[in-house]
Amino acid sequence: MNTTETIAGLRFCLSTAGKVRQGFVPTMGALHHGHIALVERAVNECGRVTVSIFVNPTQFNDKRDLDRYPRTVDRDKEMLSRVLRENDVVFLPSVMEIYPGEDKRVFDFGNLGRVMEGEYRPGHFNGVAQVVSRLFDIVKPDVAYFGEKDFQQLAVIKALAEKTGQRVEIVGCPTVRESDGLAMSSRNALLTPEHRAAAPVIYHAMLGSQNLFLEKGKEAAREFFTGKIGEVDGFRVQYYEITDDTDLVPADYASDMIKGRNYHICVAVYAGGVRLIDNVRISLE
Repeated sequence: MNTTETIAGLRFCLSTAGKVRQGFVPTMGALHHGHIALVERAVNECGRVTVSIFVNPTQFNDKRDLDRYPRTVDRDKEMLSRVLRENDVVFLPSVMEIYPGEDKRVFDFGNLGRVMEGEYRPGHFNGVAQVVSRLFDIVKPDVAYFGEKDFQQLAVIKALAEKTGQRVEIVGCPTVRESDGLAMSSRNALLTPEHRAAAPVIYHAMLGSQNLFLEKGKEAAREFFTGKIGEVDGFRVQYYEITDDTDLVPADYASDMIKGRNYHICVAVYAGGVRLIDNVRISLE
């Protein structure tokens, strides 16, 4: 694989690809098997793949969160070397390379950017849109791959591609979980051993709340979920929501669900000082 820190270097690498399907996997590093699953799919479907590693400062509304975000570049490159091919590229830009000047662009995603993560992390999705649109302009991929664990982000990026007219196919890939059910996340490395051992309660409590929603509605399901999380010392729920995957319109009862749309339970939970998000699709079977 090729490695470059500059846009000029990346464009040189990509210019040698010829007319092949260009795949792109943007990451913030601290890679895990969930990221690698995205890369593997890209490799299987594209003639040339670029993986970016860039911790984007504009999407952090808390500088402390930015400072403590895990950075494991050497390990990341070693993991990618096992998957990427000779002509694939790892792009490791600096902040100045991505933002040579202040990015003052403001994106309005309507409801998509206001609910759930948008409510509790003001400015987050504007920062996501800034960096993703910038990376799309640099890489010019035919297809880009994102994990469904970041459920709301995926909806925002699909809207971004449409809003900006960027001709890139956005592919969502299933959440990869540990054997105990915990969704793989770079933030898991920040958990204490005790909180890591308890964290699978998030996934299992979501699953356990599904039937309550279908039978009694969201408030009963939320109460069940909050109760289960509250049984773990140091854990607390920030939000529990049930929404469609298109416009992120909430459903209070099963009767609110629009035919033809997929619905997910979406949660944010604090495990001590570490904020974890997850979601599961509601099964009607």
